[in-house]
Amino acid sequence: MIKVEHLSFSFPHKELYNDVSFTLKEAQHCAFIGTSGSGKSTLIDILMAPERYLFDGKLEMAPEWTIGYVSQFPELDNTKETTVFEYIGERFIKVQNEIQSICTEMETSSDIEPLLEKYQLALDALEAMGGEDFESTIDKQLNLANLMKRRDSKVSDLSGGEFKLVQVMKEMLNRPDLMIMDEPDVFLDFENLNALKKLINSHKGMLLVVTHNRYLLNHCFNKIIHLENTELQEFDGRYIEYNFSLLQTKIELQELAVAEKEESERNEKIINNLRVIATYNSEASRGRALKARVRFQERLEARRIKAPFVDIKQPNISFGIDNEMEDTTVVSVNNYRVAFDELLLDDVSFEIKSTDKVAIIGANGTGKTTLLRDIFKNNHDAIEINVDAKVAYLSQMQGEVLKDSNTILEEFIEAGFKTYDEIRLYLSNYGFEGEMVSQKIESLSGGEKNILQLAKVSASKANILLLDEPTSHLDTYTQLALEKAIEGYKGAIIMISHDFYSVVNGMDYVLIIEDKTIRKMSMRKFRQMIYASHFDKDYLETEQKKKSLEMKIELALKDTNFELAKRLVDELEALIQLL
Repeated sequence: MIKVEHLSFSFPHKELYNDVSFTLKEAQHCAFIGTSGSGKSTLIDILMAPERYLFDGKLEMAPEWTIGYVSQFPELDNTKETTVFEYIGERFIKVQNEIQSICTEMETSSDIEPLLEKYQLALDALEAMGGEDFESTIDKQLNLANLMKRRDSKVSDLSGGEFKLVQVMKEMLNRPDLMIMDEPDVFLDFENLNALKKLINSHKGMLLVVTHNRYLLNHCFNKIIHLENTELQEFDGRYIEYNFSLLQTKIELQELAVAEKEESERNEKIINNLRVIATYNSEASRGRALKARVRFQERLEARRIKAPFVDIKQPNISFGIDNEMEDTTVVSVNNYRVAFDELLLDDVSFEIKSTDKVAIIGANGTGKTTLLRDIFKNNHDAIEINVDAKVAYLSQMQGEVLKDSNTILEEFIEAGFKTYDEIRLYLSNYGFEGEMVSQKIESLSGGEKNILQLAKVSASKANILLLDEPTSHLDTYTQLALEKAIEGYKGAIIMISHDFYSVVNGMDYVLIIEDKTIRKMSMRKFRQMIYASHFDKDYLETEQKKKSLEMKIELALKDTNFELAKRLVDELEALIQLL
């Protein structure tokens, strides 16, 4: 078991944790969630190397324990000539080669006793690693992830998504006491995401996974750790049950808050009346009554509900337009072709109308980002952009749009804002407040950088948005805010995404890459394809009904119609049981 007790830690510009505690037990699969910039990655760093951090509190973990780690930004070593099999089984192959070398030496040696001792030690080491049958174990993992075809491929030939899965397999094969993964789902296509789900669910050991992916959250974890506003809470159960618990608590707290507000307003009126009376009646009893009422009001204020995990502030994302265009073609692609070491796309042709919202779908490494970048640059012979179009771009390579050496304020001065006060007011809608706007961009989390990109896109007032994996690194609350912004946008959107929810909730149709070209697919056929190839149809359709009910509950709460909200919650509970 791992136990963290009363942990507090701060950076000079920001408090991250205030007296937080949690435990991780054997075989638990724990999802670690929280809004962008809340300190999830830092807490992982503390678990992995506590001696590097000056924190208050206790961290209890056996000193001999091993930790496996998969980073959110894996670096693919293109110089490696090793195969996928050799890369995953590196530790085991090394010991196996040592055993083979000892056997070869024994064939010619006259002094066999020390060699027999070395041979036994090597066998014991292989057994302790669980490596007696490592080849079969690797093959099973590759089959599980549908990567058996890549077994003898060079590591340098893998796509980014495939390499992420191979990294996960390698760490799992090493059988660490605790395995930590920091956003392992980022940029994975549908097939690889499903493979990651299978790998996680097949793992027998303790897992701590930072993720905002709604599909993984609903399918892979039996414990939730939620970090928010320097506080932390644990929940033993599935994410879908945790969300339902939060919703129930939200209704109870809002109902209580409304009652307290009414009581506070009644008391305020009494205080004001007593003050008016005190101006012309100086009796001591009147003064005592006034003081008693003021103290009572202070107590009401002091016990006002604080709910950091329930009332989480979503960024206010809104995509406006300076120049709304008529129903016309804004992007035209004719016979587009792109190749690097090999041909990626050929004979690609399509048109985007001024209000089309389109997702480009395809496996990792099929040329989607290259196409989107060429549309943005608008210097390719096969691509034509309407002369009245204004284009804004969000890149999955955040350094393309944001300059790490800039402060947030400097970034938005360069984006055309006139004053720091104007920037501060604008960015407060996106959760960047106070001294945070003076931070260097390089110090921000991946999620915070993507929120900044969204803020820049919004500020541009463009009528064409090119969004490359906009939900990557975003917490679930910001993902939902982005979906609302996309729904309300009056211009054209071309979006690369592997997030099923973002595609089906916001796009009109998809452009799907198959056999090195692109064809248009209706949303109905896209759903059917996803159901048949990757996800469970009944589950996803029930998920959509669940989302619809949750939106009705939110509307009921806005109208303070608590009776309706409670009836809808009963319906939601029955639906969740089906999931």
